[in-house]
This record gives sequence, C-alpha cells and structure tokens, in this order.
Amino acid sequence: MVMFKRVFVVSLLAALVGCAGGPIDLPGVAGGEGGERLPGKVIWHDLISDDYEGSKTFYQTLFGWRFEEVPLPGGRYALIRHEGRVIGGLVDQSDLNAVQDISQWVTVLSVWEVSAAVQAVERKGGTVFAPPTPLGERGTLAVVADSQGAVFALLQTRDGDPRDSAQVVASGDFLWNELWTDNPDAAVDFYRHLAPYGVIDEDLDADGSGEYRLLNTQGVPRAGIRQQPVPGLNPVWVNYLRVADGDQLRALLSRVEGLGGKVLVPATARPMGGEVALIAGPSGAGIALQTWSDEDRARAAARGGRQ
Repeated sequence: MVMFKRVFVVSLLAALVGCAGGPIDLPGVAGGEGGERLPGKVIWHDLISDDYEGSKTFYQTLFGWRFEEVPLPGGRYALIRHEGRVIGGLVDQSDLNAVQDISQWVTVLSVWEVSAAVQAVERKGGTVFAPPTPLGERGTLAVVADSQGAVFALLQTRDGDPRDSAQVVASGDFLWNELWTDNPDAAVDFYRHLAPYGVIDEDLDADGSGEYRLLNTQGVPRAGIRQQPVPGLNPVWVNYLRVADGDQLRALLSRVEGLGGKVLVPATARPMGGEVALIAGPSGAGIALQTWSDEDRARAAARGGRQ
C-alpha cells in the first residue's frame, strides 16, 4: 500500500526562520530567468528531509541531480540542480527543531498576492501553519493546508516566476503535480479561490470511475485533482518526476532500495498514458515516477492536457 507520511507542518517556516536567528535570504525560484507572476502555477518543490546527506546521494545517483549549498546562519539548505537548471530545494529537518518527523516534498504554488491568498485559505476552511514570511530574493512564502488537510505552500515571488516553456521536460525533472483528495468537487472550489483556475473534466476509465479535474491558468495545464486512489490515505499533493521509458523506470526502481529508499508501488500502467511508480527516498518522503513519451504528450495535448 502506498504510504506517504502524515505530518503536521505547524511551525515549519517559523522554525526555519528561528533557527537562522533572523531573516532568511533565499535565491529566487527562477534561476535568474524570471518573468511575470503566473498565479496557479506550481513553481517550486522543497524536500524536507531527516536524512540530508542520504537524500543527496539518493537523488544524485538516480537522476544526476546536483546540490548547491546556500549559506544560512544556523541551518542547511541546498538548491537542487538538474542539467544546470534549478528545479527545487533541500531542507535539513534537523535544523528545524521539529517536534516530529516532517520529512516530505512540499508543493509550492504561485500567487499574485500571498496575504490575500492566505485570507482565502482561512475563509474556505483551510489552515495556515506559517503566515506570510519574507525570504529575501525568493519572495514571501506561507505554509498552509487546504480544507481537507493537504499541505502545500504559497509563494509571491519577488522577481517573477519561472517562465512557461515549450521544451520537453527532461528525464529526471518535475513533470506533473496532482492532488489526491477525498472530495474533488470541494477541492476544486477551494483552489479556485487562490488562483484563476479554469477546470477541464476528464474520465480516465471507461466505466466513469476515473473522474479527473485538470486545472489550467494562462491557457496552460497546471495540476490535476483526482479522487483519492489509496483507501485510508490522507489528502496529499503528489509530485511526479519524468522518466524516459519503461526500461529506464524499471532500471531506476531496481536501485531504489540499495540507496536506502523504498518502492511503494511498482511500475503500473496509467490510464492517461505511460507507466507510473511510487517511491520514497531515505527520509520516507514519497514521490512518483512517470514515463512520458512523445506519444503520451500528443495524446495529452489532444485532450488539452499537460505537455
């Protein structure tokens, strides 16, 4: 059974700021190539890990990621680079004074004005774990949960969001983001108060059991919302990394446990195309691996889906 850690990030950002002994200045998320803000786009992913060095080894060995340390007083943080591009960050949980293990991947959504978005979270029954906090060049960040308990972050960038690109996502880069939730209708209503999402309804299964909501902004697919596929699993944002093909996927899965990780779900055909597997790194933080070929891209494009 798939198991993502059920955690509470009650003082995540506050703890990070506190351990640094003052304001934090983190690099922007666009790698110096920012454009306008794109509200509703997933613009960043941070891995909070209780095995900082093990996580580095795990992802570097599997995907060739490189880690660039960012000096912080009293804490460790690294930018994640893949093929020279900045794609995320790594936070050392041991620096956060957390009262429990909070190892997880955190999905970060762009918002036009973070204070207004936080107010919308509260109005719609969500939870604010860390209020808007300035992070220097990165902008202003808040950590929240939606009305069903899925944790994510809101970021008002200082210098603009990563630009949309027509380039094919490289193997080992972030491909897609999905919310697995008990009530997709309520989730759509919640997130449409945070960003100007349009919604496309899809059916992944012939019997109508695979209802899927595709969220779009600026005419571009941003994320999916689906009925919770794993009984007993709490609502959670699931992040996908692209894998070139099935052979590469199985080769990667064969190395996961030897690197201190775990295969949560083996390679399985996905109704919208390709194969998917779920793994966890040494910290237990779960992430999905998705094959995505030119044929899969063409089918998705024909449906108005992700590229």
